[in-house]
Amino acid sequence: MAAPRPPPGRLSGVLVPAPIPDLEALRALTGLFKEQRNRETAPRTIFQRVLDILEKSSRAVKLACRDPSQVEHLASSLQLITECFRCLRNACIECSVNQNSIRDLDTISVAVDLILLFRELRVEQDSLLTAFRCGLQFLGNIASRNEDSQSIVWIHAFPELFMSCLNHPDKKIVAYSSMILFTCLNPRRMKDLEENLNIAINVIEAHQKQPESEWLFLIVTDHFLKSPELVQAMYAKLSSQERVTFLDIMIAKMVGDEQLTKNDVPLFLQYAELIASSFMDQCKTVLKLTSEQHAEDEDALATIRLLDVLCEMTANTELLGFLQAFPDLLERVIDLLRMIHVTGKDTSNIFSASGCIKAEGDISNMAEGFKSHLIRLIGNLCYKNKENQDKVNELDGIPLILDSCHIDDSNPCILACDSQQPWCQSLSWCLFRSLRIQPGARTTSTADGQHRNEETKAQRVKGAVTTLPAHVCWDRKVTPGLSDIMARTFILFNMSRLGPGSFLCFLSVFLRDRWAHCSVRLSRWCIS
Repeated sequence: MAAPRPPPGRLSGVLVPAPIPDLEALRALTGLFKEQRNRETAPRTIFQRVLDILEKSSRAVKLACRDPSQVEHLASSLQLITECFRCLRNACIECSVNQNSIRDLDTISVAVDLILLFRELRVEQDSLLTAFRCGLQFLGNIASRNEDSQSIVWIHAFPELFMSCLNHPDKKIVAYSSMILFTCLNPRRMKDLEENLNIAINVIEAHQKQPESEWLFLIVTDHFLKSPELVQAMYAKLSSQERVTFLDIMIAKMVGDEQLTKNDVPLFLQYAELIASSFMDQCKTVLKLTSEQHAEDEDALATIRLLDVLCEMTANTELLGFLQAFPDLLERVIDLLRMIHVTGKDTSNIFSASGCIKAEGDISNMAEGFKSHLIRLIGNLCYKNKENQDKVNELDGIPLILDSCHIDDSNPCILACDSQQPWCQSLSWCLFRSLRIQPGARTTSTADGQHRNEETKAQRVKGAVTTLPAHVCWDRKVTPGLSDIMARTFILFNMSRLGPGSFLCFLSVFLRDRWAHCSVRLSRWCIS
């Protein structure tokens, strides 16, 4: 039978609590386990003693769950529980022997049950929150690089613990629980997630609230994106805001420092089908943005992000061919560009051209850049693809794109020229597809898609994306009404030795007969 607790002592007339039995010993152990040599020589009996203290202290928590009036008496028990978890947490650091010893004592199940009780208490006490965090840290450390421990943690923690912790208001609890989830997940356990989609959705929701969380990001990139079945099922159940968060993570994965591996490409080909199909089904939702009452429409924002993903996918040579052949995608993009272009011209709305360049760099509305990204996607889909290039001509895409080439602060990238961006080359050749080389002028194609005339090469200038043949004539049948103007403009292009960005600016100016403003616009868009 345990000895009775000594009564409180007095210090200068002030009542102070008596020392808690075992607390100081636990603190001493916690400090000792910070050293590797102490962890490696720790006897198993120590962990049995720590477990006994943990189980004894957990009874007070169980009692408080049944009787809320007992919560105020939890202070000493919570201190012991916290120090037990700290001691066990430190003992598991890079020490598989201790991990195995603690696991074999069934400590993991005791810890998980206790953590779930913490969630049931739903009281705001710093001591409770600290014990909660330390318990999760212990589970994370005992599972680290130990498959046997990961299996036991998964058995006891899934799905209740993750459901309780991923939506917790405390950021550290969300971070520690996501660390445990990341550590325990593997391809076999992804099947469990498919059957419990709410946990996967909770991960996306948590990342939406905490975009800086590295563990949540890694769960999606290193686990979710390895399972097309999970992604397909999860995406269908995500809200529009959650879809935006998920698509942002997908973009970050594609544009990150690490390129897609050979194993990633087949997976992302399946995602390309999902993204393209979703975009085609929902693309017209962006037209809601023309109404002030729908200026912040979440469905429209999700559609805009789908376009962003498509642009990044078509910038990847491994995914480009699949999307270039995707049925009706190019037609739908051109139709959408035409609709928003006409809408922007007919009335003053979010798609109307601003007609000026502002000094501010802040984004004023969610539709900024949407038009330029549509043109970017068209250019990418036409890259080294004669069928799509001709299709743009057949759909009157060239006049449409040219009519979009004017100064617009909401879409400043339409005329931008970047030698490192393939889509700029693609856009140029999407527009210049109606060129017909005169007999006798031989042309070659370089590896990056640039076309050169071997007899009379146009001189290159810094920043130029593509070098066009010097001797060309325009096919009036393909682009009726534009041939003379474009031919005259092309001569000016060669004479001025400007890059394609400025060439498009020439076209924009001349098509509107605004000759007086030519020098002003060129000064804005010339390539230095």
